[in-house]
Amino acid sequence: MTTLPKQITSPRKILLALLIAPQFWLAPWGLAQDSEVDKPSVMRNLVPAKQVEAQAAQQYDQLLQQAAGKQALAPDNHPQVQRLRSIARKLIPHAERFNARAKEWRWEVNLIGSKQINAFCMPGGKIAFYTGILDQLQLTDDEVAMIMGHEIAHALWEHARERMAKTVATNLGASLLGELVGGGKYSGLFQIGGDLLTLKFSRSDESEADDVGLKLAARAGYDPRAGISLWQKMAAASKGQPLEFLSTHPSGKTRIEDIQRQLPKVMPLYEASRG
Repeated sequence: MTTLPKQITSPRKILLALLIAPQFWLAPWGLAQDSEVDKPSVMRNLVPAKQVEAQAAQQYDQLLQQAAGKQALAPDNHPQVQRLRSIARKLIPHAERFNARAKEWRWEVNLIGSKQINAFCMPGGKIAFYTGILDQLQLTDDEVAMIMGHEIAHALWEHARERMAKTVATNLGASLLGELVGGGKYSGLFQIGGDLLTLKFSRSDESEADDVGLKLAARAGYDPRAGISLWQKMAAASKGQPLEFLSTHPSGKTRIEDIQRQLPKVMPLYEASRG
């Protein structure tokens, strides 16, 4: 994160310092070149990646402890845990292509007993699936890889960090309107808060995660055409009762059409991975 000189106390000067600081706008992306994927938002640089990842690790550990306390955390020898971790082991080696920080992450994959149709990957590579999404949708390995690739893509593209940075920027803008001056009134301005487990991504974020996740899964040897059957299953499961998992996602029809448009680009990646 940009370091501000101690003498800058005016919120207007703080904002100007951030806007003109070359290390903010020109900071290295830490991303390998992939001409088919747009760069993530520069806005994310308002929030230190290590801080977001540390917060995610803490919240992930708390979730696992709560699940274990309810005897809802699947053990390491559970067949579905072993299955999820096997799929993750094939996906993770390709993650660095999209975010160089991924090689430093301490990846974890766990399964939580719940009827929820849900899965996520928190910043720093903290992955969890709920039994509901595996059992109710009867997912194939290829379909699991589509979901896991999508969720990993959120972490690789640092969508949570971007969401939090936008909150910081909004708070900063509000303080500018007040024209408050010094006196320690801005000491909490850049504090990071919020629950990463309930963070909502925009539809644009979801579309980006679909794009990156599809490429990630294809490179790992999973058939991207499984994305079509996956979202057909999702649509069937959500009839009559909207799924929380789909609350910010594009509609199933739109998603399937997007995947079909992507297939000519990602099928060669899949075929190459199969030798």
